[in-house]
Amino acid sequence: MSVARPNQIQPQVQAALAASAQLELRQVVVEQRGKALVLRGTVSSFYHKQLAQEVVKSVCKETELINAIRVR
Repeated sequence: MSVARPNQIQPQVQAALAASAQLELRQVVVEQRGKALVLRGTVSSFYHKQLAQEVVKSVCKETELINAIRVR
């Protein structure tokens, strides 16, 4: 299995969120900050915030993740 380079991870993660069946996750923005990914946006529940994080982890398990999503 090949490991994605850091600059290739962000588009893959953004695509995974955009393909989500949960409409709110499609609005989450992924930013690359060095070797870390930052999730930004606003969702209606902590469940959606956690779900976005789990989608990202399923794509890149070894990447540092900063979940800065706000809950309304």
